[in-house]
Amino acid sequence: MLVTHRGPLSRSAKRWAAVLGAPRGSVIGAWSALEVHGIENWFREPIHVVVPRGATPDRHPWLTVHESRRLRDDHVVEVDGLPVHTVARAAVDAAAWQRSWRTAAGLVAAVVQQRLATPAELRTMLDEVGAVRHRAVMRHALADIAGGADSLAEIDFARLCRRARLPEPFRQSVRTDARGLRRFLDVEWVLPGGRRFVVEIDGIGHIERDRWYDDLLRDAEIGADTRTVRIRLPAMAARYEPERVLAIVRRHLFS
Repeated sequence: MLVTHRGPLSRSAKRWAAVLGAPRGSVIGAWSALEVHGIENWFREPIHVVVPRGATPDRHPWLTVHESRRLRDDHVVEVDGLPVHTVARAAVDAAAWQRSWRTAAGLVAAVVQQRLATPAELRTMLDEVGAVRHRAVMRHALADIAGGADSLAEIDFARLCRRARLPEPFRQSVRTDARGLRRFLDVEWVLPGGRRFVVEIDGIGHIERDRWYDDLLRDAEIGADTRTVRIRLPAMAARYEPERVLAIVRRHLFS
């Protein structure tokens, strides 16, 4: 590959350099493929290229090379001529190559939440790639997402309630607010006598000024009634103070 300037390479140029300096069949994958497909808030600095097992591609300080025995043409798309793994393949690879199972679960949740791939597409890809790291975690996360939990915070809460053998709640129930707009609730239980208990799970993003402002107005627009109890819980509480969260939930469910 010939570069006609002495300045730093752009992200696009690095991706092309990675592919052109690798054997035939190599492809931009993992985090770099997700970046090309438009994922937000999951940026990783190195360029990731996936090459056939045993290949000897060019090496660069900014390049991370992954060898794979599972390279398949039907897992590749072209974006402006550049061979890139599909969203589903890139997401499964990126998640499987992480040390943390929480990062793996959070990534597949983000891919679905940002509407880059469906839970069904990701489950199919898991079946196609076979035994990979965090496979069980990803399948469990996708099962929760398909049931309505579209963020890792809701997945954590649903898993906590399941371990505690609490009644299975409804997720993403629909309400019509005072302006006639459809609103979705994170978690809802319908209790004996027609009472309802609603829990909203607030991740760290809810602390942002605009999000906090919108959340308060949303609560006011949805409103409440004498037969509904509605509370908000911080997502971190389900992770770091699970017994405290369960005590709160049990009190409202069984009082």
